[in-house]
Amino acid sequence: MKEKEILNPQDADLEEAVIGACMVESEAIALVADKLRPEMFYTEVNGMIFAAVQSMFHAGKKIDILTVKSELAARGALEKVGGPYNLTRIASRIASGTHVEYHACILRELFIRREMIIGSHKQLAADESVDITDALGGIHDLLDHLEGDMGTADHLRTMGQLMEDTLAQVETRVEGSRDGITGIPTGFSDLDKLTSGWQRGDLNIIAARPAVGKTAFALHLAKTAAAAGYHTVVFSLEMQGERLGDRWLLAATENVDASHLRRGQLDTSELRQVREASQRLSQLPIRIDDSSVVSMDHVRSVARMLKSKGECDMIILDYLQLCDMKSDRNNRNREQEVAQATRKAKVMAKELDVPVLLLSQLNRMSEGRPDCRPLLSDLRESGAIEQDADMVMLLYRPALHGLKTEHKSKYPSEGLGVVIMAKHRNGETGDIYFGHNSSLTKMGDYIPPEEWLMKHAK
Repeated sequence: MKEKEILNPQDADLEEAVIGACMVESEAIALVADKLRPEMFYTEVNGMIFAAVQSMFHAGKKIDILTVKSELAARGALEKVGGPYNLTRIASRIASGTHVEYHACILRELFIRREMIIGSHKQLAADESVDITDALGGIHDLLDHLEGDMGTADHLRTMGQLMEDTLAQVETRVEGSRDGITGIPTGFSDLDKLTSGWQRGDLNIIAARPAVGKTAFALHLAKTAAAAGYHTVVFSLEMQGERLGDRWLLAATENVDASHLRRGQLDTSELRQVREASQRLSQLPIRIDDSSVVSMDHVRSVARMLKSKGECDMIILDYLQLCDMKSDRNNRNREQEVAQATRKAKVMAKELDVPVLLLSQLNRMSEGRPDCRPLLSDLRESGAIEQDADMVMLLYRPALHGLKTEHKSKYPSEGLGVVIMAKHRNGETGDIYFGHNSSLTKMGDYIPPEEWLMKHAK
C-alpha cells in the first residue's frame, strides 16, 4: 500500500458511488443521510455535492440530477463542483444504489481513520512543549469524538443512564395512558386490554390462512390508528391501492352494497354516501405504497424518509411472503430468506421506534385438525418469524370450516372472528373475539346474539 494511502485513507470512487446513487435512486439518500456528513468526504467537490443533496433531503425536496444541479446553482457552487458535466459523469457511473448503505459505512470508517491519524499526530508529535498529561487528555477527547462518529457512545449506556431513560418512558406512559392504552389503539377493546395498544419498537406478526381476512383486519387497524392521529404507512404487496380504497369506503358507509360498488351500480343514495365517506377518509394520515415488487430494504428506506418528516408512527406490511427477497443471494433456501426479512423488519421497528405489523401466511397443517384451529407452529416458513416477533397473532374464523360454534367459547360462529395471541413477549397470551359483517368490511368488538345470551344466562 502506498504511503499516501496509509496517511490519508480515502476512496474517491466510493464517494462518487454514494453521490451517484443518491441522484439516481430516490430512496438512497434516506439510507445514508444520518450516516454521513459533508466533511466525511475526502474530496472537497464530493463533499459539496453531498451537502446539497443532504440539505434537499431534510427539506423534503425531490432529488435527481436536475434538481441537484439547480440546488448547487442556487448555492453558487455549480461551477466549483465541475458543472453539469461532472454531475452527469458521476450519475452515469451508477447502475443502482443496492449497496449504498454499505458504501456509506466504509466512507465513515475511512473518515474516522483520517481523524485518528491527524488527531493523534497533533496531540503527540506536533508540539513537544505540550505536557504529556495534557496530550493524553487530548487523546481521550479525540476518542470521545470518534466514538460519537462511530455510534458506539450512542448505544453503550451506564446503569444510571438506563434507569433514567427507563423512568422517562414510564412517566411518558403514565402521562399518555388512556384507560390503560399506552400505545397506538387497535380498535378492539379486549385486544387493547391485552396489549395496551401497539407499542413502539415491537414487531407484531398477524398470520392466517388465505381468505380468513388478514387484509381486512389490517385495514381496520390502520384506520383506527389514523383516526387517533397516528401517521400510518401501509405497504400492500397483494392488492392494488384502489381496492384497499373500496374496502375503506365500505367500512365508512352504512348502507352501501359491496356488489354495487364493485359493479359500478350505485344508486343515488349509495353514491352520496361514498362521496361523503371519501371526504372523511381523505383527512386521515395514511400513506399507501402498492408497488408490486417491494423488498424489506425498500420498506425501510421509505419509512425512514417519512419518519424524518414526522409522518411515520406505524408500519403495516401485507404480506411477508410476497416481499422481494431476490437480493438476498447468499441465502440457501426460502426459509432463510424469510428469516432475514423478518429480522430486517424487527431491526426497522427498533431503529425507527415504531410498531411494525407484518402480515404472514399460515401453512395447511391447521386444516387437518378437527376444529381447524391454527397453532404457532403453523407459521409458514416460520424459522425466525416466531423468534423475532414480539407478538404473534393468529386469525381464525370457525364459520369458514363449517363449524356452528367456536369450540372454546361456545359462541355461534356466524360473524365471529378470533385473534389467537399465540406469543406475547411482554404480556399474556389468550383469545380475543371480534365481530364482523359478511363482507368483512366492518369489524368491531364481538357482542353475542341476544338469543345466545338468554340461553346461556339460565
